[in-house]
Amino acid sequence: MHELLKPLKTESLVEIFIRRFEELILSEKLSIGEKLLSERELAMQLGVSRSVVHEGLIELEARGLVKMKPRVGTFVSDYRRNGSLTLLNSLVDYSSGIPGPDILESMLKMRILIETETAGLAAINRTPEHLKEFKFIIDEEKIGDRSDIELIVSLDFEFHLLTAIASGNMIYPLMLNSFKEVYTNLTREFFADSSTIEFVFNQHEKLFRAIEKKESKSAVKIMNEIISHGESHLKKLLSVKKM
Repeated sequence: MHELLKPLKTESLVEIFIRRFEELILSEKLSIGEKLLSERELAMQLGVSRSVVHEGLIELEARGLVKMKPRVGTFVSDYRRNGSLTLLNSLVDYSSGIPGPDILESMLKMRILIETETAGLAAINRTPEHLKEFKFIIDEEKIGDRSDIELIVSLDFEFHLLTAIASGNMIYPLMLNSFKEVYTNLTREFFADSSTIEFVFNQHEKLFRAIEKKESKSAVKIMNEIISHGESHLKKLLSVKKM
């Protein structure tokens, strides 16, 4: 027991610095190509030592987020060209709000690509056990408290995850689980508008029926409608918030 209880560790200033700049870049508050303040200026503004800033920038460069040019300065990188799996981990762990518009757009398009595929495959490969699990979620959605946003978000995620599991593809549910933090951030914003809940839950039941009847094309169509509706509604919601 004693060896399992390791001492609690607080974040170092370097870790806080890295997370702060990850958030600024992934939210697109800092633009690709933008020059950062000098290490001395960053240290003064943030109230930390230059060694903290330097070490943090080195790690950000390793993640593909910035480029340090000797005697010139540090610039925000085009992480599409320079990013690595380390940066992907940062993105899937992003839990500080909504990603910037370019990343958000890319994530929504990725969802359509992957989840229409999982819906079609689920209609082909689902098992009786999967149908029981779908029925349980649908029943919970019918009686769930509409004012309990965390419950609504959880039920929605479990439905989509089960669809990925029922597809029979071993990787799709792992991908969906990897993006759970940012996925639920988005749906939490989406379901804040209670009018969306009934639409989504009704579509879930339609999708369940299509999967139950092994109607693959219908399942793909319904999943596309679910995600497209969510995309357009979420974009409207976020544009209103910016005004």
